[in-house]
Amino acid sequence: MDTRVKICGLTTSDAVSASVEAGAQYLGFVFFPKSPRNVDIATARALALDVPMGVAKVALVVDPSDEALERITGEVPIDMIQLHGKESLERVTEVRTRFGLPVMKAVGVSGPADLQALNAYGMVADQLLVDAKPPQGADLPGGNGVSFDWRLVSKRGWNAPWMLAGGLTQENVVQAIQMTGAKQIDLSSGVESAPGIKDPAKIQAFMNAIRAA
Repeated sequence: MDTRVKICGLTTSDAVSASVEAGAQYLGFVFFPKSPRNVDIATARALALDVPMGVAKVALVVDPSDEALERITGEVPIDMIQLHGKESLERVTEVRTRFGLPVMKAVGVSGPADLQALNAYGMVADQLLVDAKPPQGADLPGGNGVSFDWRLVSKRGWNAPWMLAGGLTQENVVQAIQMTGAKQIDLSSGVESAPGIKDPAKIQAFMNAIRAA
């Protein structure tokens, strides 16, 4: 499968197994208490230890302190840190240097003015997550099940590999890939039966839709 997929917000061993069996290349664990997908360090460690070699384990954090990152990276065998808050360019560089792990920076997009941030973060991050900006007043910086105008990033490229996120489902993912040229896809709510509850059948159907395309 040419398209690489990250399934984020995993909270149970069944969801991890379903994602691996369906062919996901990245698995995301959320460390953000406001999220219905939040996991504690002990749970994340147990889940991550069951992930086979070759599948990247990603820790999603929001404006984390060094102390929080030290606890996570010290106890959970992760492969990448996803910064999903308002971290500055300098903070991205600092995290990469201090923790010695690749960093993915999420950037919210709602209009052309947001593309400049992608240019800037692409110079300091190992990967970019091109996501929809959260709705006004939303508690979560991502995982809200909303998309943005994909034409804004159609056939675009930056100095780092990037993933497309935001409201992706089995029904629209093929169109999203065709419109944007994305080689990597990130999703969370699009394969859930309820907030935070991953549905193995939806995970498989999502991956099948990409393969069929």
